[in-house]
Amino acid sequence: MTQNVEVVTVKRMSPEDIDGVMQIEAAAYGDHHWSKSSFLSEISNDLAYYYTLQLQDGTVCAYAGCWHILEEAHITTIAVHPDYRKRKFAQVLLCRVINDCYKDKIKYITLEVRVSNTAAINLYTKYGFSSFGKRKGYYQDNNEDALIMWTKNIFFDEFKIPYDNLAKVLGEQITINE
Repeated sequence: MTQNVEVVTVKRMSPEDIDGVMQIEAAAYGDHHWSKSSFLSEISNDLAYYYTLQLQDGTVCAYAGCWHILEEAHITTIAVHPDYRKRKFAQVLLCRVINDCYKDKIKYITLEVRVSNTAAINLYTKYGFSSFGKRKGYYQDNNEDALIMWTKNIFFDEFKIPYDNLAKVLGEQITINE
């Protein structure tokens, strides 16, 4: 059995978490990031599910957001503070989002990602997302295109079996408190 390398807590984002989230936004996106009021609005949206990932000392080092609309989910954001990247935190949050989709009987998940963000594209591809086109000039800061990615029906074995295997391995590497 693999020894746990991290202990983290994933919890619903609350107003008390927003200052930590804003630090990640500034570090990850510079001057072109969401506002504090945008996050406060999102966490009060009944269709939105926003989470933070915190270390044992309470440091907010990553967050994710998703909307559930009928049979579809739209991942609005996943970000990890640059100081905490390459520790599988984005995977932990992505799994939380996918697990919520299972609970709410959401069949399909979509997102947009910068065409230059190969690390994120690789992560989403690993977790069963495929590219279905581009949104030209989607990102306002530099007019970069966004890759549109979708899953197949997450209840089909073609998605669920590989996902369950990935989530199991991740659970052996990181202890996740909720």
